[in-house]
Amino acid sequence: MTDPRVIRAKAELRRALAEQRAAGATVGLVPTMGSLHEGHLSLIRAARERCDTVVMSLFVNPAQFGAGEDFDAYPRDEERDVRLTGEAGADLVYAPAAGDVYPEGFATYVAPEGQLAEVLEGEPTGRGAEHFRGVATVVAKLLNTVTPDTVFFGQKDAQQALLIKRMVADLDFPVEVVVVPTVREADGVAMSSRNRYLSQDERIRAAALWRALEAVQAAARDDVPPDEALGAGRRTLAEAGIEPEYLEARYADDLRPATTFNGRPVLVAVAARVGRARLIDNVVIGAGAPGTR
Repeated sequence: MTDPRVIRAKAELRRALAEQRAAGATVGLVPTMGSLHEGHLSLIRAARERCDTVVMSLFVNPAQFGAGEDFDAYPRDEERDVRLTGEAGADLVYAPAAGDVYPEGFATYVAPEGQLAEVLEGEPTGRGAEHFRGVATVVAKLLNTVTPDTVFFGQKDAQQALLIKRMVADLDFPVEVVVVPTVREADGVAMSSRNRYLSQDERIRAAALWRALEAVQAAARDDVPPDEALGAGRRTLAEAGIEPEYLEARYADDLRPATTFNGRPVLVAVAARVGRARLIDNVVIGAGAPGTR
């Protein structure tokens, strides 16, 4: 356990990291919006294993919330987050103010285009392109501020991780992107800050998202076409009274629609509202698929 140093100013963070690098330290970055759970802590532990100095950013990014989303209601508890961060092994917590990240007159954004940004979460009926513009912009700013050797993301946000990998390659950021397996509750529910919104009954129903993914997985093992396998997942959701925003099978490297489970790894992704919580989850089926527990 460490007692992490909380830093709010970019200049102070850069000075602290310059001292670490002068001593030969490698730097790992874990970007978060706070409201930490075991999934976040697994990222910090992974960074601790690989890097000499671990920075966790703590910033609820207004640019990735659309109209009517839960920016104002998003859970915030910095004191708790800093304590958990220290228990997991981070050295520094970078917690800037919104006005420092997006100062008056801010007008330059990173706007991903193409297949990776336009499907699933990027659909106009979903969170839309503005969401990923906000994500890419804040991550680019964090990478420029921290200049880490390695940055860590969770598999639960698989599409986000793919987009960040694409941005890093396209814009020549000298950083390795590491994706850490999803951490789940005992009943399979993917850990999420938004799980706090669920009532007791809704929390039980939310487990159907993972059961639906397992149903697709089981059907895929029987060598059925993706559409038929997805049907098994939709039936599982329907039994729990859940109508998904999407339940789709797409190739895990480029998010194009999957036509078979025999060959390239396939990302099966789901999003659905349970009560006032919008939940996402996924599983990768096929050779080289990452673990999920």
